[in-house]
Amino acid sequence: MEYTYTKVSEVMTTSVRTIERMATVREGIEMMRRTGVSSLVVERRDDADEYGLLVVTDIAREVIAKERSPDRVNVYEVMSKPVLTLAADMNIKYAINLLVRFRLSRALVVDNQRKPAGLVTLRDMVLRHTEDHKSE
Repeated sequence: MEYTYTKVSEVMTTSVRTIERMATVREGIEMMRRTGVSSLVVERRDDADEYGLLVVTDIAREVIAKERSPDRVNVYEVMSKPVLTLAADMNIKYAINLLVRFRLSRALVVDNQRKPAGLVTLRDMVLRHTEDHKSE
């Protein structure tokens, strides 16, 4: 019997929004509002650099809670970096384990050239995994 599994690419959201690391947090907020997303991938400076992730909770914790101006804070100051990246063809069972181990709610999915392919959330993977394994 051939074992089939659900790949991260089958669960991920493919609408990845990116932002420049020097952009202001205000620009990030406006992009999130305009595109309806709650996280933005922060672009790399070069091939030796890693991607970052700007999430609504970063803005809440580092800007709003500390009463800093979103116009005076750059994305790179509050983003999470490096962001955990997952291979698009990874089994979601292992992806779930990684996110749980690092206490993360989401990860960046990359293709074979390490380019952003999507974002995946722990919630979406858990719901899909339990759906796939109803009869076990």
